[in-house]
Amino acid sequence: MSVELSRIEEFALITLNRPQALNALSFALLEDLGRAFDEAAASGARALLVTGAGDKAFCAGADIGELADRTLMQNKRGAEHGQATFAKLERLPMPSVAIVNGYAFGGGLELALACTFRVATPNAKLGLPEIKLGLVPGYGGTQRLPRAVGEARALEMILTGRSIDAPTALAWGLVNRVVEGDALAQGIAFAREFSGYSLPALGFARAAVTRALDTPVAEGLKIEADLSTLAFQTADAAEGMAAFRAKRKPAFEDR
Repeated sequence: MSVELSRIEEFALITLNRPQALNALSFALLEDLGRAFDEAAASGARALLVTGAGDKAFCAGADIGELADRTLMQNKRGAEHGQATFAKLERLPMPSVAIVNGYAFGGGLELALACTFRVATPNAKLGLPEIKLGLVPGYGGTQRLPRAVGEARALEMILTGRSIDAPTALAWGLVNRVVEGDALAQGIAFAREFSGYSLPALGFARAAVTRALDTPVAEGLKIEADLSTLAFQTADAAEGMAAFRAKRKPAFEDR
């Protein structure tokens, strides 16, 4: 299988498994990813971790050999399919963490951008080099990258095809952490910073922040008020406040 879905304690783990091709996004791998996201959504996991096999690449981008000599409509459907697949990742009921171990180029960076969080190893290189082939990112890069790093830096990366290293990605806000040592263990440690909280509350908070990026502040505040009110209605909210008063750790049940 070009994509492996496994479980590590409370976490689902998706591993892109084409190390001989730097985990490039072939059409078959993209199909496998979509199925893995569906399975992860139904798994009851507290978070999803996404990484690439080997120590050279998270995902080096599209499988260029598959992209030549396609019709206009084939290319359009391909972009729409890639976007829909990554939208599944973005809409998972649990947060996700991309563990960027090495190259994350083109579709690989777009995959990481669809995750809630990104951690990177010191050897990571991140970029959208499509312009060097006379192309434009098609799996969400032109939309998610500006939201992560701002318009000016996104335009610099996309129009020059420039890749950035892990320290620059951290300084620009493209990744949340640069991690040393065992990347998977560090990714799990990062996920444990939020995985013990109520999944409904985490979902409401994610939705409020995501929708804030697309709405005026006044409308965003209304959304926040609505989602905050919904959070108060959950059993987890009652448990959290009771635990606070009793000075004990809450036992959330995701309801």
